[in-house]
Amino acid sequence: MNQPLFNHWSEVKYLKDIVTNPLIEVGDYSYYSGYYGNQNFEDGCVRYLWGDFKSQKLFNPIEQYGWHLDKLIIGNYVCIASGVVILMGGNHNHHSEWATVYPFVEQLEQSYEPKGDTVIKSDAWIGMNAMIMPGVTIGEGAIIAAGSVVSKDVPPYTIVGGNPAKEIKKRFTDSEIIKLMEMRWFDWNRKMIERAVPLLSSSSIDKLYNFYNSEVKKK
Repeated sequence: MNQPLFNHWSEVKYLKDIVTNPLIEVGDYSYYSGYYGNQNFEDGCVRYLWGDFKSQKLFNPIEQYGWHLDKLIIGNYVCIASGVVILMGGNHNHHSEWATVYPFVEQLEQSYEPKGDTVIKSDAWIGMNAMIMPGVTIGEGAIIAAGSVVSKDVPPYTIVGGNPAKEIKKRFTDSEIIKLMEMRWFDWNRKMIERAVPLLSSSSIDKLYNFYNSEVKKK
């Protein structure tokens, strides 16, 4: 019997501790909470991306075919819930404009088309069972509702949901979002962030902005 990947729903794994795929870039303190899906991040949550341990042993499309493979780029303090699927570019050999969408082996080398990097920027929260389609960029502080299918870019500090995912609301006013984008708290050093935790865990963007101007910006 295989040992479970997670022991309890409250357990998280920091991506920097578990990611080995050279095509996945991960920032600090971003985590995967995969208990209910019980899937490996690199070969379960992330799908169709060459570079995990198993696919590296099978083939190398970069050396064999000369493909330019898309990357998955994840910022700092990103929260990824159980059941999330991040679709990547390893199966982009299906052409709707061809007579058949079937990926004949003889045409694999010629048929591959990159979709562009998938980017999940800092402080985003990807809800349970959401699906992120290839080539999408999810902005800073965005929230993806559970079960959503994200096929288009999501602006910073925006909540989206549904299939296809559509904007539900902005998390803050436009002026507050401008301040948050200027502050970029998730790029501060860890000690400064720890000092600001009470402000980060509140709704007062103005108080956080005052802290930023007095304690961060001046350094």
